[in-house]
Amino acid sequence: MDNHFIKNIEIKNYKLFKAFQSEGFERVNLISGKNNVGKTAFMEACFLAANATNVESIAGALINLWFIRNYIECDDAPNTEILLEALDTLHIKTNIHNINIRIASDEGQTYYHLHINGIQIVRNKKEFSVNAHYTKHTNFLDNIGITYQELVELYQAIQENDKEDELNRAIQSFDNNIEKFKMFKDIPKVKTKGSDTYIELKELGDGLKEFVSIICALYSCKNGFLFIDEIANGIHYSNLDKVWEIILTLSKEQNVQVFATTHSKECIESFARVAKKLDDEKIAFIEMGINKYGQPRSVVMNRERFLRELETGNEVRGW
Repeated sequence: MDNHFIKNIEIKNYKLFKAFQSEGFERVNLISGKNNVGKTAFMEACFLAANATNVESIAGALINLWFIRNYIECDDAPNTEILLEALDTLHIKTNIHNINIRIASDEGQTYYHLHINGIQIVRNKKEFSVNAHYTKHTNFLDNIGITYQELVELYQAIQENDKEDELNRAIQSFDNNIEKFKMFKDIPKVKTKGSDTYIELKELGDGLKEFVSIICALYSCKNGFLFIDEIANGIHYSNLDKVWEIILTLSKEQNVQVFATTHSKECIESFARVAKKLDDEKIAFIEMGINKYGQPRSVVMNRERFLRELETGNEVRGW
């Protein structure tokens, strides 16, 4: 059932990763560490590996990451040469996919030399990006929050699977003042108790929008992957257990591998508390830091070690 999960990864020449290896990932993985140790870059590399099924999906994943990092409204695809200018010898190897990308120029033309799972492919700049898309059932929720249009697309999975009632029950557990969630002409709205009218979701703060986005994404990513950058953003610490209960429950039900980052001690403690409550063995905690040579490294803890480290009061938020 979990044959598609990423269990290990090797990263070379991606951002601050010159030669990095890590293993021991589970169905739900929480990543923590100090600023600028590579948490998001590590998750991006996993996202690229998850999309390494063909040239078009690799191009789509890179373009998707470009838009996330720049967060601009733009109708045109970015220049893929700019996307890859620092990735001319990019190498990512996992138990599911193996990617090598090299850029070369010949008579003023830029070519992308790709090895994807042992198959060598060469594309010029236009060919590389013209049919770009990323693999179905794979999504990356950035730390700024998704747009209404993105939420509309994710919500389709709720409708297709007749999960509107389940979503409403989850939302009511998050905020018992809410009665119902609906889409009105691509605008997400909610109705609160005692009211006859619906109001826009954004009127109730970022936390609820993040919660709804995660639920919709878990259904949308069935048998795939979900990446969440800074999962605790906008969510009050008192609601973190509800977030983790949803993630652990739905990721198991929908067979989704989840990677998430956080700086929050409360979020880490909530993750451990809920995993223990649900007796979920398929979790891992990834602590990241920088070694004495200035290179990022990781310690991957299984559930037993993770809970033990917290119970003994050890600091697990990186070094």
